[in-house]
Amino acid sequence: MFDGTEPIYIQIADQIRADIVSGRLNAGDQVMSTTQYATTYRINPATAAKAFAELVAEGVLYKQRGVGMFVAEGAPERLRSERRESFFTERLDPVLAEARLLGIQPADLLAYINNGGQK
Repeated sequence: MFDGTEPIYIQIADQIRADIVSGRLNAGDQVMSTTQYATTYRINPATAAKAFAELVAEGVLYKQRGVGMFVAEGAPERLRSERRESFFTERLDPVLAEARLLGIQPADLLAYINNGGQK
């Protein structure tokens, strides 16, 4: 699972964010404990704890003492909103710039989108 170039704690935090955005985790759902992460993925518990600390600081997770970590209310909507914003600037803007360089007309892009990615 953790084969990217980023530190493992970032990959864990990104995976939890992705699970929330996709609906696999919802507000109020409990996430695996640091011990469960360490055991399941054979990593240092401190690595998982660092990921959880980052998510708690962002307000994505909250800790209930003696019970565990849970997805915060509003986290799914907030994460989706943040991803929508970054989608345009980080993904779509470069694609549109490339399309302009290639002389692809806006009508051609719309036709492609409307056909579900088919020419």
